[in-house]
Amino acid sequence: MAQELGLDLVEVADKANPPVCRIMDYGKYKYEAAQRAKESRKKSTNVQVKEMKYRPKIGIGDFNTKTKKVHSFLAEGNKVKVTIMFRGREMQHPQLGREILDNVAVECDDVGKVELYPKLDGRNMVMVLAPDRNKRPRPKPTTTEPEPKPTTIEPEPKDEAEAPAEASSAPSSDDSSGD
Repeated sequence: MAQELGLDLVEVADKANPPVCRIMDYGKYKYEAAQRAKESRKKSTNVQVKEMKYRPKIGIGDFNTKTKKVHSFLAEGNKVKVTIMFRGREMQHPQLGREILDNVAVECDDVGKVELYPKLDGRNMVMVLAPDRNKRPRPKPTTTEPEPKPTTIEPEPKDEAEAPAEASSAPSSDDSSGD
């Protein structure tokens, strides 16, 4: 019957009593199954874990640069492992590392949330941030006007009458009176 229709007889459940068979175009079935699998792989997201390392004595400029990078990782949809590395006597003050991690969490609050709260692991303090799908990243400023530059106060110009008098009273390097 399957051959008359140009289809295949496919056994679906061989353990059933009696075995269950189905008449279908097996090539078409395999192709559609492969397409469904390909589509499901496309829709799945592959979350990577990025890592950013800080030190307890980090400067404000370095902190801002690293935190912007953490912010961009979270905006891209990646998890971020934030690590504070302690050395020597810095281990005596873990509260400094905790403050830095709290500041990073506050700075990235608009795109991520804390998944693993800070904990001390040997000489490192670790916190994991995950992207928050419900929160939108803060928009970049789109102002067309340039920011006003800070004005510098220039010294007042001296009177022109005083300027030549100062020049004449200054000793000259050309001393033509001596031999």
